[in-house]
Amino acid sequence: MKLGALIPLVLFVLLVAVLAIGLTRDPSVVESPLVGKPLPQFLLPTLKDPAKVFSSSDLAGQVYLLNVWGSWCIACRDEHPLLMQLAKQKTVPIYGFNYKDTRDNALRWLAQFGDPYLGIAFDNDGRTAIDLGVYGAPETFLIDRNGTIVYKQVGPITAGVWQSELSPLINKLQAATP
Repeated sequence: MKLGALIPLVLFVLLVAVLAIGLTRDPSVVESPLVGKPLPQFLLPTLKDPAKVFSSSDLAGQVYLLNVWGSWCIACRDEHPLLMQLAKQKTVPIYGFNYKDTRDNALRWLAQFGDPYLGIAFDNDGRTAIDLGVYGAPETFLIDRNGTIVYKQVGPITAGVWQSELSPLINKLQAATP
């Protein structure tokens, strides 16, 4: 057998190996290059009052969740009852980042389903979300007191994600001396 005839076979075997490795990965896990780095600075109008601004520096010095959501997002509706529950328990401050939405639709959505957020940034064109590495909604960032992204959840926060990932990390961060 000639060497030239082996090249397609070798390439085929390599392709099968790459695909096999890809199939073993969880498609819901999207690695963020920002985990372990400071939350990018942003300055946006608030959802409720466009004359007021909401900035990343307003959040400094605390452990908090930054939840990216939109009224158009079906999965956001799925996670919203859990966010409402967490807000009532005051486990961790939750801030909202309204993404690619209209102000009227977002306000109507909050009036219908409740508002778990202490403040909401309004990014109607999604440009600031690009700096945050947002792929879509919902996404939630856990930020430490130093403004560093500790964890990023792509997709809705579920009870399982809360119990196994977020709650232990939040407890550890809140227990750490500032």
